[in-house]
Amino acid sequence: MIVCFDIGGSAIKGAVAHSADRIETLGRRPTPLDDFGAFAATIAAVIAETGARPDRVAISITGVVYPDTRAIKCANIPCIDGRKLSEELADILGLPVLVANDADCFALAEAGAGAGRGHRIVLGAILGTGVGGGLVVDGRLINADGGFAGEWGHGPAVASTAGTPPVAIPIFDCGCGQRGCVDTIGGARGMERLHQALHGKTLASHEITTLWQEGDAEAARTIDVLVDLVSSPLALTVNITGATIVPVGGGLSNVAPLIAEIDKAVRSRILRKFDRPLVVPGECRVEPGLIGAAILGLGGEVQ
Repeated sequence: MIVCFDIGGSAIKGAVAHSADRIETLGRRPTPLDDFGAFAATIAAVIAETGARPDRVAISITGVVYPDTRAIKCANIPCIDGRKLSEELADILGLPVLVANDADCFALAEAGAGAGRGHRIVLGAILGTGVGGGLVVDGRLINADGGFAGEWGHGPAVASTAGTPPVAIPIFDCGCGQRGCVDTIGGARGMERLHQALHGKTLASHEITTLWQEGDAEAARTIDVLVDLVSSPLALTVNITGATIVPVGGGLSNVAPLIAEIDKAVRSRILRKFDRPLVVPGECRVEPGLIGAAILGLGGEVQ
């Protein structure tokens, strides 16, 4: 038995996992952002709810783990930023602790229990507040020791023009320290930023997608430009990895027509041709982070 966690900037969600398909959720608690002692105590309190000693703890978390130092970079939770989180929690809890990026855990979940079942190479793509990704090959997470494989959302990849007809695209600064990342225009905040740049109007992403589906011309232009900008770097990532399925998670994955448009554009830009959808909404609609953490903690391999 293991205890797994899905930790974001707002909440710590826990579960007991006996197998990847036998997961019992535990309490949901606010994430302490500025006090590492309180953060660790919250983890310990959730484990105590089980009334048993688990074999290990597995954590899906926002941020990335540097494979050479094992330190985590996590802007959303300042009290853990720069810490060797797995080692420090292991010392406090007296248990082995595994830590992985939430996008990696999403990819694991989709490969083992979602849209990626039966595929050798699964690229999990996140279109949420921002853009991220994870890569599973032959049932195993490429980022097993930490790292950045599958992170197609970062790097100066945004085109200078996009859309039909083409329009000039501003180069935005990214929170990762670079400029022109897909993350700056591809997620919910990126969509809002694009709409403001194109039309001078401030709307929430859900308003833009709703107006688009209702036939609004300005929203349609924003979506056209976003799909163009996102699809080329995603297509390049598919070419490089050889992925045969790209499950999408995050809030924008709930907008099925948007995912269908991205799929159509990506399939037109890759070398290998598919006569079926390639970019699809993820099937693990409830707690994919917990499912992925469970798979990680139970051996890290999709069965």
